[in-house]
Amino acid sequence: MAGTAGTPGTPRVLRAMNDRAALDLLLEHGPLSRTRIGNLTGLSKPTASQLLARLEAAGLVLATGTSEGRPGPSAQLYAVNPAAAHVAGLDVTPSGIRAAVADITGRTVGHFELPTPGRGTQGPVDRVLQALDGAVKDAGLHRTDVHRLAIGTPGAFDPTTGNLRYAKHLPGWHSPRLLEELAAALGQIPFEVENDVNLAAIAEQRIGTARGHESFTLLWGERGFGAAVVIGGRLHRGATGGAGEVAFLPLPGAPLVRNVARSNAGGFEELAGLRALLNLAREHGLTPPPGGSPAAKAAAVVAEAARATDGPGAAVLAEYATRLATGLAAMVAVIDPELIILAGGVITAGGEPLRALIQSELAELAVPRPAIRLSTIPDGPVLCGALQAALAATRDEVFDTTDRTP
Repeated sequence: MAGTAGTPGTPRVLRAMNDRAALDLLLEHGPLSRTRIGNLTGLSKPTASQLLARLEAAGLVLATGTSEGRPGPSAQLYAVNPAAAHVAGLDVTPSGIRAAVADITGRTVGHFELPTPGRGTQGPVDRVLQALDGAVKDAGLHRTDVHRLAIGTPGAFDPTTGNLRYAKHLPGWHSPRLLEELAAALGQIPFEVENDVNLAAIAEQRIGTARGHESFTLLWGERGFGAAVVIGGRLHRGATGGAGEVAFLPLPGAPLVRNVARSNAGGFEELAGLRALLNLAREHGLTPPPGGSPAAKAAAVVAEAARATDGPGAAVLAEYATRLATGLAAMVAVIDPELIILAGGVITAGGEPLRALIQSELAELAVPRPAIRLSTIPDGPVLCGALQAALAATRDEVFDTTDRTP
């Protein structure tokens, strides 16, 4: 029936659209005056005043002070109320779980790290709750204050079976009832479990290098290879969640690996993964530092090679760039993205020297020539992406004032 709540074009819906536009502007610009909000939205001063009064009454904005340092009388400033909602994110790896809590503005207010336990200790559900509660406590909140949780894991949960695939190295996470058990344990908290590399891409898309790009690919190199594919602004996950599992990609020059599902290895991994990179370094006389994980050793080798202008280091970096460009050329031939982002601790350790070499090599190997950029979120991109994913869904819910607008 025309004129009912939620009908497009009705005054209630139009007011809710203006409310959301104002809230997005406050998130983007920080505290704004009534006049500035009116100018940015095209609303009159009386309408902007009514809008702010509605949002303040709903607990979505706060008066934060007055403008200073400009000619004329000072003006009241308004900002998004940080306490309007809180979200949590988890980054699950074989070595532990990193957790964080953010308020609705995106400011991180709590952290917690849970190392990998010994054998016979807590299962994954208990560990998720422990990590979540640790971050919530650090934020001075309770678990019930969390509006949404996003969890990043290696591999991906197959939407047709609910099983975690492509992540044999994550023990305890392969029960077919795991998602049901998580839902029961979390109660009323909505949650999603997403591939870790996909979350890194979400971070780049929302606040990083990929802002404004509708089509891009993120290549992740750390403990293993992975990729995220964004087409038309949306993640492409594939029928089983396996889109982007490029470690299994057969490539020229790489050993042919059969039954890759059982071996958990593939052509690209064999060509340019940690073991291949460390072997390449040794062949050229570069000795990885003692101690640390294979990923840490590989990152140190790449960083050392990137500093070299000639000799063994330069040779290692050039060969590594060629191997990475070979895998990217296969991906580009199918996806044809407008942008490629290099991410993960091992690849980004090469910095601009490695990026430039890959760009040059890719131009020789592929007809499409997308720009290649380094990640701008080097510190915890997976956890950052988990928070950004949870924030996007929570803002859509909390900032929807349709039912609260008289």
